[in-house]
Amino acid sequence: MTERSPAPGGLALVEALVNTLDIESGADSLDTAEGRARLGITRDEVADASALRESLRAVLLAHAGHPPHREVTPLGDLLAGAPLLVAVDRRDGSATLAPADEGPLLSRIAAAVAEALVAGTWTRLKACEAADCLWAYYDRSPAGRGRWCSMQVCGARAKMRRYRAKG
Repeated sequence: MTERSPAPGGLALVEALVNTLDIESGADSLDTAEGRARLGITRDEVADASALRESLRAVLLAHAGHPPHREVTPLGDLLAGAPLLVAVDRRDGSATLAPADEGPLLSRIAAAVAEALVAGTWTRLKACEAADCLWAYYDRSPAGRGRWCSMQVCGARAKMRRYRAKG
């Protein structure tokens, strides 16, 4: 995992949620008051947020062409519980999908996914293929074929493993 610029628009929230768990160290920022505050959730909402995080991670792995790392609740099943409203601007007639209730994380994530679908950016949000990382990142490569959160860290490790396996 490495520092990249955040994903655009609402995808930054999706990316932030997925990256609350550091797979390598096991540290989960949802276990801290500060980490929960960053996402606007309470201690009672951690189990639901964790399930949502892992369903999102499975989809982001699929965006990168990889199978999920474990069995999870399908993301569509979770997002079905988050009603969205069509908000139409009276001045210019533009429309957006917005959460029916701004508070719940699930509703905010559903709105972010809808926004990314409309913008055509949803499949650019991926999870690193390194099994000890699985960090979410926004693939800004021209062809959209990025495989690692960082070529300098996870990509270099993968290439070194392949090189050593040959020898």
